[in-house]
Amino acid sequence: MGLIWKSARRAVVAVVGSTVLALGVAMLVLPGPAVVVIPIGLGILATEFVWARRYLRRMRDQVNRLRPGSGRGVDGGSGAQGGD
Repeated sequence: MGLIWKSARRAVVAVVGSTVLALGVAMLVLPGPAVVVIPIGLGILATEFVWARRYLRRMRDQVNRLRPGSGRGVDGGSGAQGGD
């Protein structure tokens, strides 16, 4: 029974994640928040598929590189500075 459940879950994740991802890609040319929807679709797919996890990680790394002060980590370097 475990194999059936695992396969069914994987199929549902594939359908839902692919649909959300396709909507996000369509929003690149249609009005809508594509930059929000595409990572959500990849996040759904990443729960079951390694390739989606890799794309999501690569996308996150590129966004972090584009942000000002990206060399300071995810929180933007808002930690306390010593030396006072």
